[in-house]
Amino acid sequence: MEKIKIIDENALSRAVEVLRSGGVVMHPTETCYGLAVDIFNEGALEKLYKLKGRDADKPLSILVDGFGMAQEYGLFSEKANELAQKYWPGALSILVPRKRDLPEFLNKEHDFVSIRYSSDSFSMEMIKGFGGPITTTSANRSGGEPLYVAEGLEGVDLVIDGGEIFTNKPSTIVKVDGESVQILRQGDISLGEEV
Repeated sequence: MEKIKIIDENALSRAVEVLRSGGVVMHPTETCYGLAVDIFNEGALEKLYKLKGRDADKPLSILVDGFGMAQEYGLFSEKANELAQKYWPGALSILVPRKRDLPEFLNKEHDFVSIRYSSDSFSMEMIKGFGGPITTTSANRSGGEPLYVAEGLEGVDLVIDGGEIFTNKPSTIVKVDGESVQILRQGDISLGEEV
């Protein structure tokens, strides 16, 4: 397992290189350390599920570098659009109907996809450098506690060490079906009256 400090001038290019070669990158986000792979690489997705010990039918969220990229892969109703404009970039994952541009093997049998636009600058630069969406899932075994320090997880190809992250709540996850909003996980952002 390779480890590189986030302040290293090669950190970003190395992360992009590993993603392009089908590897798993552990990196800091604004909530906790996350695991990133190329969503269009079936082998990379299988590797991610295996190292997390995650059930194959449990869907993954994707991380995008802005609303434009989000619209390429998800169908945003007026309500979903409103929430995205208000809370993005930030710790809100919005579950919307998926578009055909997503690979069939990603979240098979699921008609919706959870999309997040992070406020973490390294995550965003990594997606821009890579040129497409990546997975976003906490860097821990399924059922375990999220990681706030750059501890290695067996099977990870590259760890981007951003030091210790303040213990934050995970992202809030909402499902938006037309104008109907359902909170699936209450996290850092509280939607209040908007639901």
